[in-house]
Amino acid sequence: MLTVKKFVFNPFQLNAYVVYDEKGDALLFDPAVSSPEEMQQLEAFISENNLTPKLLVNTHSHIDHIIGNRKVAERYQLKLAAHRAGQPFLDHAAASAAGFGLPFDGVKEIDIPLDEGDTLTLGNHVLQIFYTPGHADGSLCFYAEPEGFVITGDVLFYQSIGRTDLPTGDYDLLQKSIWQKLFVLPDETTVFPGHGPDTRIGTEKINNPFVAIGIE
Repeated sequence: MLTVKKFVFNPFQLNAYVVYDEKGDALLFDPAVSSPEEMQQLEAFISENNLTPKLLVNTHSHIDHIIGNRKVAERYQLKLAAHRAGQPFLDHAAASAAGFGLPFDGVKEIDIPLDEGDTLTLGNHVLQIFYTPGHADGSLCFYAEPEGFVITGDVLFYQSIGRTDLPTGDYDLLQKSIWQKLFVLPDETTVFPGHGPDTRIGTEKINNPFVAIGIE
């Protein structure tokens, strides 16, 4: 059984997730710590629960999701798994951080490229990977079918969707990503988004005002 722990980090109120199994092996999704206090929160949880981080994973490479990458990777000697299409955001990360006044310790390069149809494994557990562009090139979602949850980054939120007015954003493409990859999941699937509260696929199919019905 996989367990999900959510943290809210940095000025963008980013949802970071620690996903761990019954043996204590863990995946760290977007652990974008921006202060020593946030790093201490993460370290304390990992230590108190006797977890062993195995991999650092990015849903996409916008600055609010990656600013903790290098620090966390060095602390736990982790490789970074992400989609290669997000590389331009990494190339401009220092300028982005400076523009928002965010602390920045440098870029962690992508070690393990991920794409549609790949999987992440944690012990005997498997997370399916969906490529879901529209908010940003390189956006990925991670689906744990037995546990009934999906980590969506900034693709799908409670009653909202990711911005499409930033570089590589495309509203029509984002709609298609949501309808073709996420809204085909069971209605009871829990959505763990990159910002804001958790929700369910069925709730968003019915009530989300930003996702048009009928996308092929």
